[in-house]
Amino acid sequence: MFKKMHFSVLFLMLFCSSLAAKPYAYISNQLDNSLSIVDTEDNQVINTVKITGKPVGVAVNNQKSQVYISAPNGGGFAVLDMDSQKQTGFVKVGGASLGIAVDALGEKVFVADWYENTVTVFETAQFELLKVIKVGKSPSGMMVSADNRWLYVANRVDDSISQIDVAKLKLRNTTKVGTHPFGLSVDKAGERIYTANVESDDVTVLRSHYLKKHATVKVGARPYATALAMNDRLLFVTNQDDSTVSVIDTETLKSVAVIEVGEKPEGISTHPNERYVYVANWMDNNVSVIDAKTLKVIETIETGEGSRAFGLFISQ
Repeated sequence: MFKKMHFSVLFLMLFCSSLAAKPYAYISNQLDNSLSIVDTEDNQVINTVKITGKPVGVAVNNQKSQVYISAPNGGGFAVLDMDSQKQTGFVKVGGASLGIAVDALGEKVFVADWYENTVTVFETAQFELLKVIKVGKSPSGMMVSADNRWLYVANRVDDSISQIDVAKLKLRNTTKVGTHPFGLSVDKAGERIYTANVESDDVTVLRSHYLKKHATVKVGARPYATALAMNDRLLFVTNQDDSTVSVIDTETLKSVAVIEVGEKPEGISTHPNERYVYVANWMDNNVSVIDAKTLKVIETIETGEGSRAFGLFISQ
């Protein structure tokens, strides 16, 4: 009897653990103040959570099983528990919180304040304020390097990228890129940074060493955000006004495909398996799923009104 019960309990624990571990996509729907939670195994919305304040940015903290959602109209960010799929708190920042990111250890959350021209840093245990760092005008997209050494910030109005030391929480460097950078990506090696430049219709490629410009690659109209896939071999860029995604070979830095998605694509993020790329389409209120091997859209998921999902929105 005991052995049977023991086996049953163990099976249940493993089953629940596998459920908790599977990747979910968290899609902010700005116009209806909600967050759609997508099970990426069957690409179905399994829950919709109310998030007030016109949610935009999304950052997944896998270590703490939390998701942070920036709310520009609420002056801060919501905290979502990944296990219960419920909002557990709201952290006030001030101004208009837009871009949001988590460090590689899950210990710090960074919030870009569009109006204050700052990045505000909180620890993730009690969400106490650690530092407010002055950057360029209208900071938007952010990403931490995989080695947890640097935070990169796109300063849209200044046409620049800032580099912040994650340990010291100090600005190290700022460099000019294209016109109005918004979303950005950093490769796993931490050697290259890719920025989508909204007004110059291109992507700037930077070397991390002293933020030296390496190349400029033309893409579609009003590129918004970027995502790397296939072990960093391909870069995907959402083109808002073309309703397309440009695909760039990161070795040759040549465009290899232009994929039609929904209207006004904005946020973009890659599944942990490196093969599937999820694109939030603002005007169509849905998400396109691209197969990075075939470079085709294989699924369209209905979400909420004004889907943006700006940031790394898929859990590991």
